[in-house]
Amino acid sequence: MRKIARNMCDTIRRKTPFEPQILACIAAIAGFLLLFGKLVEDVFNQESGAFDKAILLFMRNGNDLSQPIGPAWLLGVVRDITALGGVAVLTLFTLIVVAYLLVAGHRRAALLVVLSVGLGAVFEELLKIGFDRARPDIVPHLVTVHSLSFPSAHAMLSAITYLTLGTLVARTEKQRRVRVFVMAVGVFMTLFIGLSRLYLGVHWPTDVLAGWTLGAAWVLLFWLLSRSQSPPSEQADQKLS
Repeated sequence: MRKIARNMCDTIRRKTPFEPQILACIAAIAGFLLLFGKLVEDVFNQESGAFDKAILLFMRNGNDLSQPIGPAWLLGVVRDITALGGVAVLTLFTLIVVAYLLVAGHRRAALLVVLSVGLGAVFEELLKIGFDRARPDIVPHLVTVHSLSFPSAHAMLSAITYLTLGTLVARTEKQRRVRVFVMAVGVFMTLFIGLSRLYLGVHWPTDVLAGWTLGAAWVLLFWLLSRSQSPPSEQADQKLS
């Protein structure tokens, strides 16, 4: 009986080799959405105020809140980093990648990038309007901002853009270490851009956390959709070694 059961399990694994990955992905999406829901509850029940204020004040000089912590040159570096999550840079970067994919004949991948980034940007703007949260006012802003605060567009859109592109590139690589490196670059870019918004005082920490969680869930959702549309031979090439 054990041998029969083992053979049946092996057969199922061969026919559905990616089921564990898919289940893990679904669980991760659910986890990110639950975390986002908790953030929304805390923010609008005014339970996150102490946490938000503590982080922003920690990043400022206690004697002069207009001055961030760290050496003078760090402010310029942080402004450059935050620009990498701006609409202009993300749009230009996305268009370049989409153009490359079209020239290379990867129309499906190009469409995936356009849908993921484009719909993500629209969804993020609708969320800002719906939640209507004001920007932080306990520290001076070190860059000019005009839009609403929750969730952070820089955090969410950088997550969607860089993680989508990282996932796309990783799918073309067969070496595990290259895939890990590419995804790590996307993750670090997303984290640094989100943290830069806190350093500049233009977002509450919960804004950035909400942007990260939604952005990650969005990318995982599109990853699932892309796999469901991929032919079996292409899915086999995507198997993690």
